[in-house]
Order: sequence, then structure tokens, then C-alpha cells
Amino acid sequence: MKTKNFIVPHDFTPVANIAMEHALATARPLGAEIYLLHVVAKNKDIADAEKKLNDVISNYDTSVKIIPSVRVGNIFEDIGDFAAEHHAELIFMGTHGAHGWQHVTGMNALKVITHSTVPFVIVQDKTPKDTGYDDIVVPLDLNKETKQKLAIVANIAKYFNSNVHVITPEESDEFLRHQVKANIQFAKKYFSERNISVTTAIVPNGGFDKEVVKHAVNIDADLIAIMNLNKNRLLGVLSANHEEYIITNDAQIPALIMNPIEGVNTLSVDFNG
Repeated sequence: MKTKNFIVPHDFTPVANIAMEHALATARPLGAEIYLLHVVAKNKDIADAEKKLNDVISNYDTSVKIIPSVRVGNIFEDIGDFAAEHHAELIFMGTHGAHGWQHVTGMNALKVITHSTVPFVIVQDKTPKDTGYDDIVVPLDLNKETKQKLAIVANIAKYFNSNVHVITPEESDEFLRHQVKANIQFAKKYFSERNISVTTAIVPNGGFDKEVVKHAVNIDADLIAIMNLNKNRLLGVLSANHEEYIITNDAQIPALIMNPIEGVNTLSVDFNG
């Protein structure tokens, strides 16, 4: 059985160390390995980057295998490519403002994510709890692709024994209201069949992104799971600006974010297989 692995892109900033802590907290219960990745622009920078990566690794315990990796390229393409080549389960990346790789703010983080088939956990300055992700908020709008994230959320919830909190936007139109109810029932059944505790909430449609973060704060959530739709779809309420708001939220709650796979309604991903 192939060992699971995670990727941590590291630019030698404090928030990259926070991303590393989240990856370690997730890797330990799985016996997974971590690739610590730094991307350089030129070959002449490789040796220096390798030394810095080894210095970073020396600060962590040895219960999780950490593999330093330097790649020549650019972060917008090569992080996703590296993760795909190594069949990674997740990428843990820090987002910040004025320092580090090409100012990886919310919108630049979305650009990095867009090139990846592997889901990301985007973190800010908040370290993980010892118990991991106890409470996960899952916004579910009317884009059919949003159901794809349920499999990944379910896997994380299983090994952290998390509670999942599904949140949907209120709709005034009767047909759309029926669709919202159907999505809620789908999610409740999906998680309940996997013995995962699930709650549901319907919140005002206007400012759904802000309602999601507010709900996450109210229940002291540890993770918000969203899709990177990056287009204003007819039935979607989370646009790129809303996604950026969530991944850079003031409460600094980490965001699990993935790209939709065309033509797939739910995604079969098994961390435990």
C-alpha cells in the first residue's frame, strides 16, 4: 500500500511554518509523509534553498518523515504539478501579505490553486489544535460541483472525529428552495452513512461568504471547506471574491479548497485506502 503524502510549499516565512504544523497534525494519525517544497527561479539557487529546507526540517520531530524538495520554475504552475506527480492527498500552504513568494495573498493563492488537481488547505497565522480539525463548516450552494468536496471533508472528519456543519443560503424562489432542501438532505445522508456527526443551517443569501465565516466563528470551527469555482455561475453564490474573503477571513480559520472536476457530482477520494 502506497504511503500517503502531503505537500507543504515553503518560502521561509513564519506562516509557512504554520502550514507545516497543520500538515504534521494531519499526517501523524495517518502515518503520512510530507514533501517540503521550495520553488526557485534558477538552478544557481538550488543549493541555498536545499540548505534552508534542511534547517527548517531540523526544527520538527522525526515521527513524521519530511522530504526536502527544490524545484526550478514558478509557484503558480509548479506546486500543482509537483503534487500531481507525487500523487499527494493535500497541499498545505500559508497565505500572507507583504513578504514571501510573490505576495501570496488571497487572490494569488487562488491562482496557485487553480493549476492544481490536488486540494489545498490554506492557513494564516492560526496554529492547529492538538486534536486537529474538530469542527468543519461546509458551505453548500446550488452549484452541483460543490458536492465533490464532501468526500474529502468526510475523510478528514473520520480521522479527526470531527463534527461537520453544513450551511446553505436561503432562497426565496420556490424551485431553488426545493433544491436547497434536496442538497441539505443529500449532505446529511452522505455524512450520516459514514457515522459523521452533522448539523445544518440555512442563512440569508445576501453576503453568503460573510454568513459562512460568521457561522464558523460562532461554533469555533477549525476549517471551512469551499470549492474554487472562479466563475459567476447562474446558481452559485460564492464567486472568486467571496472565495478570497473566506481564505483570508479575519478569524484566520483555515480553508480547505479544491477545484471542481468537470462532469463529476461527487468525488471518490479515500485517504484511508
